[in-house]
Amino acid sequence: MRLSFAGMVERWAPAPLKKPLKGLAAGIDALVTGKDERAVTQRIAVTTFLVRIVSAFIAYLSQVLLARWMGDFEYGVYVVVWVGAVIIGGLACFGIQTAIVRFIPEYGEQRELELLRGIILGSRLQGIASSTAIAGLGLLGIWLLGDRIASYYVMPLYLAAICIPMLALGEIQDGLARGFNWPDLALWPTFIIRPILIIAFTLGTIRLGAAADATTAMAAAIVATYATGLWQMLAIRRRTAKVVPDGIRRFKSLTWITIALPIFLVEGFFNLLTNVDILIVGQLRPPEEVAVYFAAVKTLALVHFVYFAVRAALMPRFSQYYAAGDRARFEAVVRDSLHWTFWPSVGAVIVLLVAGRLLLSFFGPSFTAGYGLLFIFSIGLLFRASIGPAESILTMAGEQRICAAVYAATFLVNLVLNYSLIPHFGLEGAAIATTTALAVESIAVYLAVRWRMRLRCSIVHVLVPGSSIVLRDGEAR
Repeated sequence: MRLSFAGMVERWAPAPLKKPLKGLAAGIDALVTGKDERAVTQRIAVTTFLVRIVSAFIAYLSQVLLARWMGDFEYGVYVVVWVGAVIIGGLACFGIQTAIVRFIPEYGEQRELELLRGIILGSRLQGIASSTAIAGLGLLGIWLLGDRIASYYVMPLYLAAICIPMLALGEIQDGLARGFNWPDLALWPTFIIRPILIIAFTLGTIRLGAAADATTAMAAAIVATYATGLWQMLAIRRRTAKVVPDGIRRFKSLTWITIALPIFLVEGFFNLLTNVDILIVGQLRPPEEVAVYFAAVKTLALVHFVYFAVRAALMPRFSQYYAAGDRARFEAVVRDSLHWTFWPSVGAVIVLLVAGRLLLSFFGPSFTAGYGLLFIFSIGLLFRASIGPAESILTMAGEQRICAAVYAATFLVNLVLNYSLIPHFGLEGAAIATTTALAVESIAVYLAVRWRMRLRCSIVHVLVPGSSIVLRDGEAR
């Protein structure tokens, strides 16, 4: 017989501690064994959170090792090329990787199995076709413009183009797994298995006599990405066979494209917004400075796993409750998302600011020059954390166009500020531009949710006594 946490407290806790511990133990029991949807959502969030903690450590360690092995210059080249490949791999899906997170629970709830089977196959086919076409255009472009590209970028760029189709397929498969509430298959391949394989293959190749440079690292990334993607494909296929019986497939391509394209704009501008600074720094500054800047970005990225974990866990719930018209549970999950995003982010920022210089020194002695950037970046991260995954609320409620407009405007702000500030202030200018853009984005998304959803999606309204996140009739928007 399994002993509950409440039972363990009752049996073994000292008498003075039993009363205060009973409430905590009951909450843990509800989280571990609860069958209601809130408990399931919390378990997914906790699982995602734990996986992201592990993955953040692995990703950080992998970047430290690559920087140590390759040195500032080659690591900077690798960073620019790999970030560009990841961005294009996401864009090449044209939004279908996020749209399926909405459609899968919707079709499952309504028992529209023909459409469910159709989107499982159709999303993959679309992703492979579009990303392969884009990769082909990229290869042609590099060949035609090779003499205008710095020589140390050319071969890594060729290898990055080869990697794009499987990066895109991985994005779609992550979306399939999230739509089915399988956080292990959504997170483990991309955030744990792939970085471990990149490090293993890079080290193995260097030990066999290859140069410790960006070309070697990109070749290892190709093998790791394809191996991870193919394994993930087989794992998802086995699991879907257990919950989706074989049968006729029906495709609503026009509907899917209509929904996916606005999401594509949202996701595209979001990815550009969060990564364009690295690409511009790579264009305007030497690779050594790119390496320092990226090390600071990756250090603060340890905070991002909080936002990502909550977003991944709650996106299907936003869609489900909104589609069902269950306003009470929809508002409850919005409130939960604010708490689950903001407070862990605050704690993570404090820890990273205290330990930041030490963490940057792991990359190499010269990387501590980026310590001051951490303080600038943290302001923007806390702005975003204060509204939770608000853009997911808009997306899952069908307000993709508003999100796209917000991100497009913010991206332009970021672009202009980066090109204006980097020539005068260097890396600090890039950090200020990115932080300003994040603050503008957060305010704009908050106002959009307040206007369209009649919700005050901010941690401030959750904390103020007597305040409600719901706008009442007649209340000013």
